[in-house]
Amino acid sequence: MTGTDPLANALSAIDNAGDVGHLTERVRPASNEIGSVLRVLYDRGYIDGFQRVEEGTAEEFEVELKGAINDCGPVKPRYAAGADGFEKWEKRYLPARDYGTLVVTTSDGIMTHYEARDRGIGGQVIAYVY
Repeated sequence: MTGTDPLANALSAIDNAGDVGHLTERVRPASNEIGSVLRVLYDRGYIDGFQRVEEGTAEEFEVELKGAINDCGPVKPRYAAGADGFEKWEKRYLPARDYGTLVVTTSDGIMTHYEARDRGIGGQVIAYVY
């Protein structure tokens, strides 16, 4: 995969693998940001699991897919949203209210927009999945 956005490449690889029915997909590089986004996907039930593996001299994630992702992708540019401002981005990136998840980076780490809203904190919208 080419490009300058590793998160976008990882989400694209996961989305494409799910579309063709693969049960696993390897994404690289194994960065903390990608790991945190995968944790959100796992916690929300979109993937069955993931683990960091070493492939030659590089580390990557092996992601276990379960066919639960209809679409996922990065949000570019990364939009800032306050704790009460996620609805605008839900309307833009998700197909229906309370269907899907926005992934946001906050001062407390990467989490869903639901968690950020419940904690009363804002952040930057970096990805979506449904």
